[in-house]
Amino acid sequence: MAPRTAPRLPLGLELRTPLRPEWEALLTPEALDFVVLLARSFEARRRALLAQRALVQRALDAGFRPEFLEQTAAIRAGTWKVAPLPAELLDRRVELTGPVERKLVINALNSGANVFMADFEDANAPTIANCLDGQVNLCDAVRRTIAWEHPQSGKRYALNARTAVLFVRPRGWHLEERHVLLDGAPLSAALFDFGLFFFHNARELVARGSAPYFYLPKLENHLEARLWNDVFVLAQDELGLPRGTIKATVLIETILAAFEMDEILWELRQHSAGLNCGRWDYIFSAIKKLRRDPARVLPDRARVTMTEHFLRSYSQLLIRTCHRRGVHAMGGMAAQIPIKDDPERNAAALLKVQADKLREASDGHDGTWVAHPALVEVARSVFDEHMPHANQIESKPRLDVQVTAEDLLRVPRGPITEAGVRQNAGVGVQYTAHWLAGSGCVPLNDLMEDAATAEISRAQLWQWIRHGARLDDGRAVDAELFKRVLDEELERVRQRLGAERFAAGRYELAKILFTRLVLADEFEEFLTLPAYDHIVST
Repeated sequence: MAPRTAPRLPLGLELRTPLRPEWEALLTPEALDFVVLLARSFEARRRALLAQRALVQRALDAGFRPEFLEQTAAIRAGTWKVAPLPAELLDRRVELTGPVERKLVINALNSGANVFMADFEDANAPTIANCLDGQVNLCDAVRRTIAWEHPQSGKRYALNARTAVLFVRPRGWHLEERHVLLDGAPLSAALFDFGLFFFHNARELVARGSAPYFYLPKLENHLEARLWNDVFVLAQDELGLPRGTIKATVLIETILAAFEMDEILWELRQHSAGLNCGRWDYIFSAIKKLRRDPARVLPDRARVTMTEHFLRSYSQLLIRTCHRRGVHAMGGMAAQIPIKDDPERNAAALLKVQADKLREASDGHDGTWVAHPALVEVARSVFDEHMPHANQIESKPRLDVQVTAEDLLRVPRGPITEAGVRQNAGVGVQYTAHWLAGSGCVPLNDLMEDAATAEISRAQLWQWIRHGARLDDGRAVDAELFKRVLDEELERVRQRLGAERFAAGRYELAKILFTRLVLADEFEEFLTLPAYDHIVST
């Protein structure tokens, strides 16, 4: 047999990974040319926008507080609407999210949800194998050829006749794909993920009566949305698709973006499919962006719920903004998972999901997120009862909602407890260990955790220690308390797994990394940035 030849690479592109046979149809010269076109066209702007983020953070550290922009007041006051949506996106009452692993993609598309969001971001540990296998899986799903057979039982998984509508979440603007270099620098992970999926699947989706749909994460302002819109325009032009074929929902999961929701919709008005309440990352962002202010110390994470004034204000403003512009306002994640061995705890968890979805449907959300297929019908039953039509865009405009900057910035009050410290330390370090081992979606304590909750965990610990917070019993939250609790939580994991399985995991590395981030003088913007060093090196 002749030796396998490497694919022709565009000038300046370097692949720093061994190529597997199953990736050959993905990493074609034409597909890589397309990705390089996107990178050469937009990389300088991406880097400039990231530099602007750093300048804004310096201003926040110095005491600046977010506010609604004076220079875009005319956009907020205008009566414009986004472009009409395709019929298959009018009813999005239940959306299931999850990673791009093959079996999970099949189960998610078969789950009965209206939408499946395939996630290359917070639910995906970005090993090159995860990212490229995920692209292969989505190509097969679009063509309905995806299948998987269990290696032990032989059970075969394939798509049902009717499946959820596919959305794809590429990685955020802040992330890089360091396995792929262009002119010696890492490629934008967002452009890499978007480019491969769009090149291989956009025409195929249109031919099948659908279209390429996306979720856009971690935007901080309307200029970052403008960048995505320009990417969409170039991509559609290159493939000969009409502008507006792409539809994208933006996750409002940073506190800065909450002040620019109208402007974000305006920038994407030809391509918009609405906004989503990315609640967990939003809480993380509220801590991170205003981290230097001792007056903004939050209580235990379990107490920071969507009923708190600053979160409820953000949620209702999102509904009002979207409905005024004729587009969907999507609710947040229910992270609960079935508790199979405890019917009583399982019933209590389902009641929490129902209460959360009732609040969303009653407020006017047009749909919601769940993290497990078993919750699809739980969420659907609530929305079916309280949302008899495809959506609530016309029936609940929420013109009664008036939200000020003070509303969005109000600090929730409540105690900090040892249980809260313990939860943050335990969840944070365990999730980090799983992420380092290649899994970005991890069941912990009856919840499906992704990077967002790990980020809240380490951000709260950093904030509490930095500002000398005290527990409800008067003890200081300091480095000594944190390290003791972390050791105790890891010992519980060791006892549960056994010494051999614990040693085989990446818990010791996770402990070192998590401890360094929590105790650092300077706050690392994202946990996944230093952790990615260890994924690239393995």
